[in-house]
Amino acid sequence: MQVHRVLRSRLRVFDHLSIRLANMSTNTQSRKTMPSALNLHHHAKCSTTKARASTLELPHGSVPLPIFMPVATQASLKGLSYDQLRDTGCMLCLNNTYHLGLKPGQEVLDSVGGAHKLQGWDRNLLTDSGGFQMVSLLKLATVTEEGVRFLSPHDGSPMLLTPEHSISLQNSIGSDIIMQLDDVIATTSPDNDRIKEAMERSVRWLDRCIDAHKNPETQNLFCIIQGGLNLELRKQCCIEMVARDTPGIAIGGLSGGEAKEEFCKVVDTCTSLLPEHKPRYVMGVGYPEDIIVAVALGADMFDCVWPTRTARFGNAIVSAGTLNLRNSCYANDFTPIEEGCTCACCRPADQGGLGVTKAYMHHITAKETVGAHLLTVHNVHYLLNLMGAARQAIIEDRYPAFIRKFFSDIYQGDKTKYPEWAVGALRGVGMDLLED
Repeated sequence: MQVHRVLRSRLRVFDHLSIRLANMSTNTQSRKTMPSALNLHHHAKCSTTKARASTLELPHGSVPLPIFMPVATQASLKGLSYDQLRDTGCMLCLNNTYHLGLKPGQEVLDSVGGAHKLQGWDRNLLTDSGGFQMVSLLKLATVTEEGVRFLSPHDGSPMLLTPEHSISLQNSIGSDIIMQLDDVIATTSPDNDRIKEAMERSVRWLDRCIDAHKNPETQNLFCIIQGGLNLELRKQCCIEMVARDTPGIAIGGLSGGEAKEEFCKVVDTCTSLLPEHKPRYVMGVGYPEDIIVAVALGADMFDCVWPTRTARFGNAIVSAGTLNLRNSCYANDFTPIEEGCTCACCRPADQGGLGVTKAYMHHITAKETVGAHLLTVHNVHYLLNLMGAARQAIIEDRYPAFIRKFFSDIYQGDKTKYPEWAVGALRGVGMDLLED
């Protein structure tokens, strides 16, 4: 109790943030520093922006940061085998706690020894808590202090996901990074009272997740910053979450339809309050422009289903943006999906690749499943390669030049087309995107 009172007293020095921590309902028990199964090694920081290059040491190998993490929702990445995912250099991908908890279920996961063995993946896994699916995918879900009540999509039976059960499932999955159960509400909600309630409940639920976590020596629990688009609530949540000293920190509740300007303000605000020695994960972000700007704002880790999902619609991610290869203009285009790309699809046969052309992709994307497969190979490789190039630019302290070339490639050098949200966000961290 005495430790907690001292902590709260010290936190009141943040009066300039207009935060009333005394009104926050949190666990009043003092806590020891959490065990950690990760190490973060910093290599470089951009001299202009807040971008960082690091290496994250996890139980199943080293992960270069910044990183994009492909999403293998049900212990399977749609369109790729795990051998092909390894070939991209991926060291960390996602599984979904909600889906794995339903099928194959916790008993099977315990019997086989976790999700690594179940799916034959010998590198790192991150699992979300399942809370986002409760709110975003199920119409009949209600949130109470106890947890999230919902109806099973399989048989309609009532079910309950609590912080304790979410952590228990993730302990059975055996993922290297596990996420707290948080109270998720859309950023576009006009109900500020409900957003505040969700933020405060997420803090209380983190305390319950910490208490329920059985494997802190082998699995890293990340907290999740909530607070909607209200920057004061985000600041308040950052302070509360940082005080709990989890191995890593996520910024949640974004990518829900909010304006990009607001998204950037939240990321910039949060990273400015987070400790340098913790990895920073912005959840649900996968568009290249969003990632490149968020890296400049100080974020390290990203995930999204978009690269694999858009592949199933015939779209290839390239440096010039996105190509819809179903369009007839590609019917006689015998160039690679992207010139110079080193993915297995674009590499010529004499370099061990498939030598796939746009014309061939146009021919098969609308009618053959192999089309989605090949584009998934390309898209996942593109984003991982983009992150590798960004990391190298940070190490060489040329990240602003890297960003300028990235946007110039997308918009063919026409600065009048650059999105205002990106220009404004980058100016906020000392970089003028419109400069030559």
